[in-house]
Amino acid sequence: MKNIFTEERPVKEAKLIHAAVSFLGLIAVMSVGIIVFKVDPHIPMFIGVIIAAVVAMSLGYNWKAVEGMMVDGIGKAMQSILILAIVGMMIGVWLLSGTIPTMIYYGLKLLSPKIFLVAAVLICSITALATGTSWGTMGTMGLALIGIGYGLGMPVGPTAGAILAGAYFGDKLSPLSDTTNLAPAMAGTDVFTHVKYMLQSTIITYVITLVFFGVYGFSHASTGAVDTSQVQILVQGLEDNFNINPLLLLPPVVVILSIALKIPAIPGITLGMLTAGILAPIFQDGVSFGNILDVSRNGFVCETDVAALNDLLSTGGLMNMSSSILMTVIAMMFGGIMEGSGQLAVIIDAITSKIKSAAGLVGATEVTCILSNVVMPEQYISILVPGRMYAPAYRKAGIHPKSLSNALESAGTVTSCLVPWNTCGMFIAATLGVSTAVYAPWAIFNYLMPIVCLVMAILGKTVTMMTPEEQALADKGELV
Repeated sequence: MKNIFTEERPVKEAKLIHAAVSFLGLIAVMSVGIIVFKVDPHIPMFIGVIIAAVVAMSLGYNWKAVEGMMVDGIGKAMQSILILAIVGMMIGVWLLSGTIPTMIYYGLKLLSPKIFLVAAVLICSITALATGTSWGTMGTMGLALIGIGYGLGMPVGPTAGAILAGAYFGDKLSPLSDTTNLAPAMAGTDVFTHVKYMLQSTIITYVITLVFFGVYGFSHASTGAVDTSQVQILVQGLEDNFNINPLLLLPPVVVILSIALKIPAIPGITLGMLTAGILAPIFQDGVSFGNILDVSRNGFVCETDVAALNDLLSTGGLMNMSSSILMTVIAMMFGGIMEGSGQLAVIIDAITSKIKSAAGLVGATEVTCILSNVVMPEQYISILVPGRMYAPAYRKAGIHPKSLSNALESAGTVTSCLVPWNTCGMFIAATLGVSTAVYAPWAIFNYLMPIVCLVMAILGKTVTMMTPEEQALADKGELV
């Protein structure tokens, strides 16, 4: 009796039908798992791995070959996995030292009733940049700002749109964000190169958004009394439980300088963590070396009398990054099989055969990311799957992978909230108490971002060709 797991068999060339079975199987399982049963995407993604493995073996690959494909796929994301682990440790130490509370404290001080919507964007931007989470920002600062908006007489749609703009802007550019680390890992570049390359298109979109909310907010400003009690509770809670000091902003300055000086991501982030570790016992009462080691592994637990602060600041740590790390590992198992068995190439060839320009490739990437958010309703998947799909096409066209990572974040990350059944859309509706239909028309930043990125690609601003040296490194998988 033949053993299909170990025997050597002739390998057939993958056809479009094979790739369709793998992808449609993944889409079906992800959709049912997330939408119907409301489970996390990890196990549905693993079932997709099983489907792709069965298809690969039907093409003649034995188990050893399929296993090798999975290991190769995971290896391509190893830098991202290491960065996610270190970022988790850094967040814990930044919270313990008071660095993140200090950033939020000064952000809340920006609040001004006369420019409420602009202030809402800025406050959420600072919070998301500091914490690396759009969800945490919306679930805390967002809730407070929704209440203040009611007090100002501001319609809930524009208020929610301003909150989303700041939350996703900060999440998109924060080196602490998991999506900001996943996108360059899938594309084949590093997080600092990715963040710098995103700046131009992101800032343009951000300025347009601020102008829009500034004009709208000014024209609808209320002359009545403003209830800022929720913000005052947060500010007082920070003052009562942390020693706030401008010197605690040094760790993020160190990370920013690392980006400017082109220090690699892992040592740059580590320097930011070590800086906070030095400052923690200096500024915060009773902090010991053991506390630093503990929060690095297990995260920081905020215990105050303010529930919103506890929700926002109880996070970080190596173990709290395990979900994102495991999601990356499983998704890369799927991507490795699809790439190694030739199924990915078939799909890419079918798509790119109709594309005649670099800007067209960026557009196709964005459309794929948006469709992923619709049919596989999970933000991570809209980065992971299209990233692995299009990386070979960009490399073949000689386009630098930072162009791909920019397209992934400009479409995958920010459009997830526009889909009511996406995990992001469902979270926002449940947390802010505002339906997608109400806030979506005001999510200016979120639907302008992919448009601005595409327009700039057509103008050649978000498309960079690789040098011959970079192309050689990319072909060997060594370009960072």
